[in-house]
Amino acid sequence: MPKQQTEGFGWPPVPRNRSNIPTKANANPTADDVDFNKIWPKTDVVRQAQEYVKQALSQETYNHSLRVYCYGHTMVSQHFRDWITSVEGSFFETWALTCLFHDLATTPENRNDTHLSFEFHGGFMALQRLQEFGAPKAQAESVCEAIIRHQDPGETGMITRLGQLVQLATEFDNMGFQPHLIHEDVIKQVVEQHPRLKWSSCFAKTIKAEIEEKPWCHTTVLPTFAEDVAGNKLMAPYE
Repeated sequence: MPKQQTEGFGWPPVPRNRSNIPTKANANPTADDVDFNKIWPKTDVVRQAQEYVKQALSQETYNHSLRVYCYGHTMVSQHFRDWITSVEGSFFETWALTCLFHDLATTPENRNDTHLSFEFHGGFMALQRLQEFGAPKAQAESVCEAIIRHQDPGETGMITRLGQLVQLATEFDNMGFQPHLIHEDVIKQVVEQHPRLKWSSCFAKTIKAEIEEKPWCHTTVLPTFAEDVAGNKLMAPYE
């Protein structure tokens, strides 16, 4: 695969144990202006994906997906600038597609459509749909892999940059983890543009439903997941 595609689509490996992530002592997040309309990619494949996903997701989940995009965009812009050297456009396009599709399979209809855990079902849906929308295969595959592994934290092995970013940004919005990576003023801007609408309680119910319907599901590797989401103290003031 050409280097431009490898980096632009977020494939390069990073440590799964997150040893590459800034610590609280050296992160120094800044209060950047976050205007969603300015940072959201306006490409044809993103437009098609957004139209498709918006029809399928609840407003709560759709807003979450856009917040995740904003937080991830901020993390990369402030802490991982080397990820986007000369590939900023393709990387953030791929990131937008990942955010749009990452929770698509949590809807009741999509959960009931398969025995697969929602991360796997959602990844496969993204792989198929994005290629139908004109995304290159390597880009669709990167989105698919990131979605499949977005609830797969651990201490061993590697993960793609895109996979790590969707872990960090979803954990930040869902549980308030890694608060040192994002300035409080950025949170305020993001939730003003994409309100949480009581997301913590909404998603905690979805997690419990996934486990009740599929007791074998991958979500069970995170034993306190629902409780951590419901008890998100960082985002409590914005619920």
